[in-house]
Amino acid sequence: MTRRTDALVVFLGPSLPADEARRLAPCTVLPPARQGDVWRALSLRPRAIALVDGVFEAQPSVWHHEILAALEAGVAVFGGASMGALRAAELAPHGMVGVGRIFAWYRDGVVVDDSEVALLHADAEHGWRPLTVPLVNVRHVAERARAARVLGRDAASALVQAADDLFYQERTWPRVLERVRPGWTESTRAAWEAWFPAGAEDLKRLDAIACVQAAAEWAASGTPASMGARQSPSSLVRRRRLMDDVTQVRGGAVPSGRVLEALREAPDAVEMAEAGLRRALLAGQARTLGLTATSDEVDAEEAAWWDARGVAPGRREAYLTACGLDTVGLRRLCEELALERLVLEHAPRLLPDGPSWDEALASESRLRGRWARTAREVAREDSGEPTGDVGSE
Repeated sequence: MTRRTDALVVFLGPSLPADEARRLAPCTVLPPARQGDVWRALSLRPRAIALVDGVFEAQPSVWHHEILAALEAGVAVFGGASMGALRAAELAPHGMVGVGRIFAWYRDGVVVDDSEVALLHADAEHGWRPLTVPLVNVRHVAERARAARVLGRDAASALVQAADDLFYQERTWPRVLERVRPGWTESTRAAWEAWFPAGAEDLKRLDAIACVQAAAEWAASGTPASMGARQSPSSLVRRRRLMDDVTQVRGGAVPSGRVLEALREAPDAVEMAEAGLRRALLAGQARTLGLTATSDEVDAEEAAWWDARGVAPGRREAYLTACGLDTVGLRRLCEELALERLVLEHAPRLLPDGPSWDEALASESRLRGRWARTAREVAREDSGEPTGDVGSE
């Protein structure tokens, strides 16, 4: 992924051609989403994501955790037509916006199987062109044919059943009709032949258009983003995101896993990892004890963090991106810093007869050899001799 300024990111494949989506609205069109792609898309800083198509079966599908992370970051996520309709039906209570009839079918239990939206399609080189027809499209056409009095109830049910009996990779209109036509009357077959060329609709395409339009309208509206509920993903999800994410820098998009590999070889890797572990453990202990950091305390840590880096306000978003962070991620780390400070400041009260600040300073200076050096300097000062750094023993 390359850095873009579009406010809308769309995951699209066989449901709608990319060029048509771009004509609907300015957007970054990405291939059907697979596991990790929504996490990676967050580095583009979109205002909205339209999830239409996604992979399944051959590759891991987009995780619910990724969508929840986007919502928590204040990115509006819309879903419809295909994988997007599935995820929207599952995550609507958490703030994902479902669009279109297929979403409504899943939400209301009219259809329940993921295979309803499955189809065989060409690869990226051939524009993800659909090669088979999804079952939801057959259902839609059957309903339209009934409404037009082309098919009766039994004939429409037989059409859907014939399609359902075919594996999704073999389901084409000629094969569906080959199975169902013998059971239709001659008048039904004639009515169907006259109606089908103009009467049939691609429901997935219609829902994909509606999804992109809804997301584009929201992105262009300037409506302030509402942050989703804070998530507490498991360590497995956190590690997976760490490896699947990307970091946007001036030279392009760098896989976060590659950055981590380089950091492991750094001379101070152990020191950095231990400092991070210490902070996380102390913050976790604080939460266990019922301690919470106030907004003012977190604000103070965040302000101190920016001051220490000397980054001008206008460059802060780019700096965060290069750090592999966003405002939510930085806020979370600053909360840990605030909780760590709370634990350290109240250490004598957190344990029976707990350590004082002076005891901690003394023990650490002794471990580092600083106590002996400082003691010699104090002795020279008391005797009137010149003081200075004479090294440690």
